[in-house]
Amino acid sequence: MTDNKSSFPIFSRENYIWMLAGIVVMAIGMFMLAGGKSEDPNVFDADKVYGFWRITVAPILILAGLVIEVFAIFRKPKG
Repeated sequence: MTDNKSSFPIFSRENYIWMLAGIVVMAIGMFMLAGGKSEDPNVFDADKVYGFWRITVAPILILAGLVIEVFAIFRKPKG
């Protein structure tokens, strides 16, 4: 049986570029969130665990990556 419906891609190349950018931003946020290894496991360094980059910037980057992903999915392809 043949299907008379024309097949067209759901996402354009620009959508995939935006999706890749969102994944990269989220990955950077995850790496920043995971950092801060201590040399001595018996010593607790609050500055490394509760630092500005880890507590503030990393979650903002992860949320920004999610917003970029939503934008990439809902963006209509040109043409």
